[in-house]
Amino acid sequence: MRVTPGYTILLAVLIMAISGFISFYNIGKNNNKANIIITNTVKNNIYGSVGKVDTVISNQVSKGTANLENNIMNNGKGDGNGEISSSIENDVNGTSGDLKNNITNSVEGDGNYTFSNSTQNELGDEADINVRNTVENKASGTDGDPPPPSPTPEVVWGIDSASETTESFYACVRENFGDPTVFGRYLETRENISRGLTPQQVSLIHSKGDYILPIFNNFNNATGFENGINEAREAIGYAQDLGIPSGVALFADIEPTYPVDAEFIRGWFETISASPYESGIYGIFDPERALYQSYNAAAQSNNAILEENYIWTASPNVGITTQAEAPEFNPEAPEGSLAFGWQYGIDAETCNIDTNLFDGELLKVLWKPGS
Repeated sequence: MRVTPGYTILLAVLIMAISGFISFYNIGKNNNKANIIITNTVKNNIYGSVGKVDTVISNQVSKGTANLENNIMNNGKGDGNGEISSSIENDVNGTSGDLKNNITNSVEGDGNYTFSNSTQNELGDEADINVRNTVENKASGTDGDPPPPSPTPEVVWGIDSASETTESFYACVRENFGDPTVFGRYLETRENISRGLTPQQVSLIHSKGDYILPIFNNFNNATGFENGINEAREAIGYAQDLGIPSGVALFADIEPTYPVDAEFIRGWFETISASPYESGIYGIFDPERALYQSYNAAAQSNNAILEENYIWTASPNVGITTQAEAPEFNPEAPEGSLAFGWQYGIDAETCNIDTNLFDGELLKVLWKPGS
Protein backbone atom coordinates (compact mmCIF):
# COMPACT_ATOMS: atom_id res chain seq x y z
CA MET A 1 0.00 0.00 0.00
CA ARG A 2 1.32 3.44 -0.85
CA VAL A 3 -0.09 6.68 0.60
CA THR A 4 1.31 9.89 -0.88
CA PRO A 5 -0.24 13.13 0.37
CA GLY A 6 1.67 16.06 -1.08
CA TYR A 7 0.94 19.71 -0.30
CA THR A 8 2.51 22.80 -1.75
CA ILE A 9 0.90 26.02 -0.50
CA LEU A 10 1.82 29.56 -1.59
CA LEU A 11 0.29 32.38 0.45
CA ALA A 12 0.80 36.05 -0.43
CA VAL A 13 -0.32 38.32 2.41
CA LEU A 14 -1.02 41.71 0.86
CA ILE A 15 -3.38 43.34 3.36
CA MET A 16 -1.98 46.00 5.74
CA ALA A 17 -3.40 44.41 8.89
CA ILE A 18 -4.26 40.71 9.07
CA SER A 19 -4.06 37.80 11.46
CA GLY A 20 -3.90 34.33 9.96
CA PHE A 21 -3.77 30.71 11.18
CA ILE A 22 -2.61 28.02 8.78
CA SER A 23 -2.80 24.39 9.94
CA PHE A 24 -2.16 21.02 8.23
CA TYR A 25 -2.78 17.72 10.02
CA ASN A 26 -1.86 14.36 8.38
CA ILE A 27 -2.54 10.90 9.82
CA GLY A 28 -1.05 7.72 8.39
CA LYS A 29 -1.95 4.47 10.19
CA ASN A 30 -1.79 1.29 8.19
CA ASN A 31 -0.32 -2.21 8.19
CA ASN A 32 3.37 -2.98 8.41
CA LYS A 33 3.70 -2.95 4.61
CA ALA A 34 2.54 0.65 4.22
CA ASN A 35 4.87 3.02 2.39
CA ILE A 36 3.94 6.58 3.37
CA ILE A 37 5.38 9.67 1.73
CA ILE A 38 4.21 13.04 3.04
CA THR A 39 5.53 16.35 1.75
CA ASN A 40 4.18 19.57 3.24
CA THR A 41 5.35 22.90 1.89
CA VAL A 42 3.98 26.22 3.14
CA LYS A 43 5.33 29.51 1.79
CA ASN A 44 4.20 32.83 3.23
CA ASN A 45 5.11 35.96 1.28
CA ILE A 46 4.25 38.91 3.51
CA TYR A 47 4.03 42.39 2.04
CA GLY A 48 3.53 45.31 4.43
CA SER A 49 2.29 44.97 8.01
CA VAL A 50 0.39 42.04 9.51
CA GLY A 51 -0.93 41.32 12.95
CA LYS A 52 0.09 37.69 13.46
CA VAL A 53 0.53 34.71 11.12
CA ASP A 54 0.69 31.22 12.66
CA THR A 55 1.61 28.17 10.58
CA VAL A 56 1.30 24.66 12.08
CA ILE A 57 2.12 21.36 10.36
CA SER A 58 1.24 18.22 12.31
CA ASN A 59 1.92 14.61 11.21
CA GLN A 60 0.94 11.40 13.02
CA VAL A 61 2.28 8.18 11.51
CA SER A 62 2.39 4.63 12.87
CA LYS A 63 3.67 1.41 11.23
CA GLY A 64 5.16 0.90 7.82
CA THR A 65 7.77 2.98 6.03
CA ALA A 66 7.43 6.75 6.12
CA ASN A 67 9.31 9.52 4.39
CA LEU A 68 8.20 12.88 5.77
CA GLU A 69 9.34 16.28 4.58
CA ASN A 70 7.96 19.50 6.09
CA ASN A 71 8.90 22.91 4.71
CA ILE A 72 7.81 26.32 6.01
CA MET A 73 9.17 29.40 4.26
CA ASN A 74 8.37 32.91 5.50
CA ASN A 75 9.49 35.92 3.51
CA GLY A 76 8.88 39.42 4.92
CA LYS A 77 9.20 42.09 2.24
CA GLY A 78 9.28 45.88 2.38
CA ASP A 79 9.06 47.98 5.52
CA GLY A 80 6.17 46.26 7.31
CA ASN A 81 6.03 44.51 10.66
CA GLY A 82 4.34 41.55 12.28
CA GLU A 83 4.66 38.37 14.35
CA ILE A 84 5.31 35.19 12.36
CA SER A 85 5.07 31.84 14.14
CA SER A 86 6.05 28.48 12.58
CA SER A 87 5.51 25.10 14.24
CA ILE A 88 6.15 21.52 13.02
CA GLU A 89 4.92 18.57 15.09
CA ASN A 90 5.62 14.92 14.24
CA ASP A 91 4.34 11.89 16.16
CA VAL A 92 5.99 8.78 14.70
CA ASN A 93 5.93 5.23 16.08
CA GLY A 94 6.53 1.75 14.68
CA THR A 95 7.89 3.31 11.52
CA SER A 96 11.16 3.45 9.62
CA GLY A 97 12.32 6.03 7.11
CA ASP A 98 13.42 9.67 6.92
CA LEU A 99 12.09 12.83 8.56
CA LYS A 100 13.16 16.27 7.37
CA ASN A 101 11.96 19.54 8.92
CA ASN A 102 12.98 22.83 7.31
CA ILE A 103 12.03 26.35 8.45
CA THR A 104 13.41 29.32 6.52
CA ASN A 105 12.82 32.95 7.50
CA SER A 106 14.03 35.86 5.40
CA VAL A 107 13.57 39.62 5.49
CA GLU A 108 14.06 41.77 2.41
CA GLY A 109 14.10 45.52 3.05
CA ASP A 110 13.67 47.43 6.29
CA GLY A 111 10.86 45.42 7.86
CA ASN A 112 10.55 44.71 11.56
CA TYR A 113 9.27 41.15 11.78
CA THR A 114 9.44 38.85 14.81
CA PHE A 115 9.87 35.15 13.98
CA SER A 116 9.33 32.28 16.41
CA ASN A 117 10.12 28.70 15.35
CA SER A 118 9.26 25.37 16.95
CA THR A 119 9.98 21.80 15.89
CA GLN A 120 8.74 18.89 18.02
CA ASN A 121 9.40 15.23 17.12
CA GLU A 122 7.79 12.47 19.20
CA LEU A 123 9.53 9.22 18.20
CA GLY A 124 8.20 6.02 19.70
CA ASP A 125 10.30 3.10 20.90
CA GLU A 126 9.62 1.15 17.70
CA ALA A 127 10.48 3.99 15.33
CA ASP A 128 13.58 3.78 13.15
CA ILE A 129 13.70 7.29 11.69
CA ASN A 130 16.52 9.43 10.35
CA VAL A 131 15.70 12.99 11.48
CA ARG A 132 17.11 16.26 10.14
CA ASN A 133 15.88 19.66 11.43
CA THR A 134 17.03 22.83 9.67
CA VAL A 135 16.20 26.42 10.64
CA GLU A 136 17.66 29.19 8.49
CA ASN A 137 17.30 32.94 8.97
CA LYS A 138 18.28 35.42 6.28
CA ALA A 139 18.26 39.22 6.26
CA SER A 140 19.07 41.74 3.58
CA GLY A 141 18.67 45.49 3.42
CA THR A 142 20.24 47.58 6.17
CA ASP A 143 22.57 45.05 7.86
CA GLY A 144 20.71 45.48 11.12
CA ASP A 145 20.82 49.25 11.12
CA PRO A 146 17.55 51.19 11.42
CA PRO A 147 16.25 52.76 8.23
CA PRO A 148 17.41 56.33 7.61
CA PRO A 149 15.04 59.01 8.86
CA SER A 150 12.62 60.51 6.41
CA PRO A 151 13.82 63.80 4.98
CA THR A 152 12.39 66.90 6.65
CA PRO A 153 9.66 68.39 4.45
CA GLU A 154 10.43 71.88 3.19
CA VAL A 155 7.03 73.37 4.10
CA VAL A 156 4.00 71.85 5.83
CA TRP A 157 0.40 73.04 6.17
CA GLY A 158 -1.29 73.45 9.53
CA ILE A 159 -4.02 75.08 11.54
CA ASP A 160 -4.57 76.69 14.92
CA SER A 161 -7.80 77.01 16.84
CA ALA A 162 -9.16 78.25 20.18
CA SER A 163 -11.93 75.61 20.06
CA GLU A 164 -11.99 72.30 21.85
CA THR A 165 -10.49 69.50 19.79
CA THR A 166 -12.94 66.70 19.03
CA GLU A 167 -13.48 64.07 16.36
CA SER A 168 -16.21 66.19 14.81
CA PHE A 169 -13.83 69.16 14.75
CA TYR A 170 -11.27 67.10 12.83
CA ALA A 171 -13.94 65.87 10.45
CA CYS A 172 -14.93 69.49 9.75
CA VAL A 173 -11.33 70.51 9.04
CA ARG A 174 -10.60 67.58 6.76
CA GLU A 175 -13.85 67.92 4.85
CA ASN A 176 -13.54 71.67 4.27
CA PHE A 177 -9.82 72.51 4.31
CA GLY A 178 -7.35 69.63 4.35
CA ASP A 179 -5.23 67.41 6.56
CA PRO A 180 -2.95 69.46 8.86
CA THR A 181 0.52 68.41 9.92
CA VAL A 182 0.77 71.07 12.65
CA PHE A 183 -1.98 72.04 15.08
CA GLY A 184 -1.56 75.16 17.22
CA ARG A 185 -3.45 74.83 20.53
CA TYR A 186 -3.62 76.84 23.74
CA LEU A 187 -2.06 75.65 26.98
CA GLU A 188 -4.82 77.05 29.18
CA THR A 189 -8.47 78.01 29.12
CA ARG A 190 -9.40 81.69 29.08
CA GLU A 191 -13.10 82.34 29.44
CA ASN A 192 -14.70 83.44 26.15
CA ILE A 193 -11.27 83.37 24.44
CA SER A 194 -9.75 79.89 24.25
CA ARG A 195 -10.23 76.31 25.38
CA GLY A 196 -7.07 74.84 26.84
CA LEU A 197 -5.48 71.53 25.98
CA THR A 198 -6.34 68.42 27.99
CA PRO A 199 -4.59 65.04 27.98
CA GLN A 200 -7.54 63.63 26.03
CA GLN A 201 -7.21 66.29 23.33
CA VAL A 202 -3.45 65.73 23.16
CA SER A 203 -4.05 62.01 22.57
CA LEU A 204 -6.59 62.75 19.85
CA ILE A 205 -4.30 65.20 18.03
CA HIS A 206 -1.35 62.83 18.18
CA SER A 207 -3.53 59.91 17.03
CA LYS A 208 -4.09 61.87 13.82
CA GLY A 209 -0.32 62.08 13.32
CA ASP A 210 -0.23 65.84 13.99
CA TYR A 211 2.41 67.92 15.76
CA ILE A 212 1.21 70.26 18.52
CA LEU A 213 2.37 73.88 18.62
CA PRO A 214 1.77 75.02 22.25
CA ILE A 215 0.45 78.58 22.65
CA PHE A 216 0.47 80.60 25.91
CA ASN A 217 -2.01 83.47 26.01
CA ASN A 218 -2.79 84.00 29.69
CA PHE A 219 -1.81 87.70 29.64
CA ASN A 220 -2.75 90.96 27.90
CA ASN A 221 0.26 93.14 28.69
CA ALA A 222 3.59 92.39 27.02
CA THR A 223 5.74 95.02 28.72
CA GLY A 224 8.40 94.82 31.41
CA PHE A 225 11.29 92.44 32.03
CA GLU A 226 9.85 90.99 35.25
CA ASN A 227 6.48 90.56 33.59
CA GLY A 228 8.16 88.60 30.78
CA ILE A 229 9.85 86.37 33.37
CA ASN A 230 6.61 85.74 35.27
CA GLU A 231 4.59 84.89 32.18
CA ALA A 232 7.31 82.54 30.99
CA ARG A 233 7.34 80.76 34.34
CA GLU A 234 3.58 80.33 34.21
CA ALA A 235 3.82 78.90 30.68
CA ILE A 236 6.51 76.46 31.80
CA GLY A 237 4.26 75.30 34.65
CA TYR A 238 1.34 74.66 32.30
CA ALA A 239 3.63 72.78 29.91
CA GLN A 240 5.04 70.57 32.63
CA ASP A 241 1.59 69.82 34.06
CA LEU A 242 0.46 68.73 30.60
CA GLY A 243 3.52 66.52 30.12
CA ILE A 244 5.08 68.41 27.23
CA PRO A 245 8.57 66.96 26.74
CA SER A 246 11.76 68.97 26.83
CA GLY A 247 12.95 70.60 23.62
CA VAL A 248 9.47 71.76 22.57
CA ALA A 249 8.98 75.46 21.79
CA LEU A 250 6.40 77.42 23.82
CA PHE A 251 4.93 80.39 21.96
CA ALA A 252 3.90 83.61 23.71
CA ASP A 253 0.77 84.99 22.02
CA ILE A 254 1.29 88.77 21.72
CA GLU A 255 -1.94 90.07 20.19
CA PRO A 256 -1.93 93.36 18.20
CA THR A 257 -3.94 95.14 20.92
CA TYR A 258 -1.38 94.36 23.65
CA PRO A 259 1.23 96.93 24.67
CA VAL A 260 4.69 95.45 24.04
CA ASP A 261 8.32 96.35 24.64
CA ALA A 262 11.77 94.83 24.24
CA GLU A 263 12.14 94.06 27.93
CA PHE A 264 9.15 91.73 27.98
CA ILE A 265 10.52 89.85 24.98
CA ARG A 266 13.93 89.55 26.64
CA GLY A 267 12.43 88.37 29.95
CA TRP A 268 10.30 85.77 28.17
CA PHE A 269 13.16 84.51 25.99
CA GLU A 270 15.80 84.31 28.71
CA THR A 271 13.48 82.47 31.12
CA ILE A 272 12.19 79.93 28.60
CA SER A 273 15.70 79.36 27.22
CA ALA A 274 16.97 78.54 30.72
CA SER A 275 14.23 75.91 31.08
CA PRO A 276 13.92 72.53 29.31
CA TYR A 277 11.90 74.27 26.56
CA GLU A 278 12.60 76.43 23.54
CA SER A 279 11.35 80.01 23.17
CA GLY A 280 8.82 81.14 20.58
CA ILE A 281 6.76 84.28 19.98
CA TYR A 282 3.58 84.72 17.96
CA GLY A 283 2.30 88.05 16.67
CA ILE A 284 1.88 90.35 13.71
CA PHE A 285 5.47 91.06 12.67
CA ASP A 286 4.62 93.86 10.28
CA PRO A 287 7.52 96.38 10.09
CA GLU A 288 5.10 99.17 11.07
CA ARG A 289 3.98 97.37 14.23
CA ALA A 290 5.38 97.91 17.73
CA LEU A 291 6.06 94.18 18.05
CA TYR A 292 8.44 94.22 15.07
CA GLN A 293 10.34 97.20 16.43
CA SER A 294 10.42 95.86 19.99
CA TYR A 295 11.75 92.53 18.75
CA ASN A 296 14.62 94.19 16.92
CA ALA A 297 15.43 96.20 20.04
CA ALA A 298 15.41 93.04 22.18
CA ALA A 299 17.71 91.30 19.70
CA GLN A 300 20.16 94.19 19.89
CA SER A 301 20.24 93.74 23.67
CA ASN A 302 20.59 89.96 23.44
CA ASN A 303 21.71 88.65 20.06
CA ALA A 304 20.70 85.08 21.00
CA ILE A 305 17.08 86.15 20.53
CA LEU A 306 17.66 86.53 16.80
CA GLU A 307 19.52 83.23 16.60
CA GLU A 308 17.45 81.01 18.90
CA ASN A 309 13.91 82.34 19.32
CA TYR A 310 11.29 80.96 16.91
CA ILE A 311 8.86 83.37 15.28
CA TRP A 312 5.34 82.54 14.23
CA THR A 313 4.13 85.58 12.34
CA ALA A 314 0.66 86.62 11.24
CA SER A 315 2.01 88.93 8.58
CA PRO A 316 1.11 89.28 5.80
CA ASN A 317 -2.53 88.17 5.99
CA VAL A 318 -3.58 86.87 2.57
CA GLY A 319 -6.76 85.14 3.70
CA ILE A 320 -8.06 81.67 4.55
CA THR A 321 -7.48 78.91 1.98
CA THR A 322 -7.69 75.18 1.73
CA GLN A 323 -4.51 73.15 1.99
CA ALA A 324 -4.43 72.67 -1.78
CA GLU A 325 -4.72 76.41 -2.43
CA ALA A 326 -2.19 77.59 0.17
CA PRO A 327 0.17 80.37 -0.99
CA GLU A 328 3.93 80.12 -1.34
CA PHE A 329 5.72 80.35 2.02
CA ASN A 330 6.41 84.06 2.47
CA PRO A 331 6.43 85.14 6.15
CA GLU A 332 7.21 88.70 7.24
CA ALA A 333 9.54 89.07 10.23
CA PRO A 334 12.75 90.82 11.35
CA GLU A 335 15.71 90.10 9.08
CA GLY A 336 17.81 87.15 10.17
CA SER A 337 15.18 85.81 12.59
CA LEU A 338 13.89 82.23 12.76
CA ALA A 339 10.61 83.01 11.01
CA PHE A 340 9.50 79.39 10.70
CA GLY A 341 5.74 79.87 11.06
CA TRP A 342 3.28 81.93 9.03
CA GLN A 343 -0.36 82.32 9.92
CA TYR A 344 -1.45 83.55 6.51
CA GLY A 345 -5.23 83.37 7.04
CA ILE A 346 -7.32 84.07 10.14
CA ASP A 347 -10.84 83.51 11.44
CA ALA A 348 -12.38 80.94 9.11
CA GLU A 349 -16.10 80.88 9.88
CA THR A 350 -16.26 77.18 9.10
CA CYS A 351 -14.59 75.08 11.83
CA ASN A 352 -13.23 78.20 13.63
CA ILE A 353 -9.61 77.84 12.49
CA ASP A 354 -6.73 79.90 11.18
CA THR A 355 -4.60 78.50 8.35
CA ASN A 356 -0.81 78.34 8.43
CA LEU A 357 2.35 77.31 6.67
CA PHE A 358 5.43 76.15 8.58
CA ASP A 359 9.04 75.63 7.67
CA GLY A 360 9.72 71.91 8.06
CA GLU A 361 12.56 72.70 10.45
CA LEU A 362 10.03 73.85 13.03
CA LEU A 363 8.79 70.26 13.39
CA LYS A 364 11.96 69.51 15.35
CA VAL A 365 10.78 71.75 18.22
CA LEU A 366 7.07 70.88 18.22
CA TRP A 367 5.30 68.24 20.30
CA LYS A 368 5.45 65.28 17.97
CA PRO A 369 3.25 62.16 18.09
CA GLY A 370 4.60 59.43 20.31
CA SER A 371 6.70 61.72 22.50
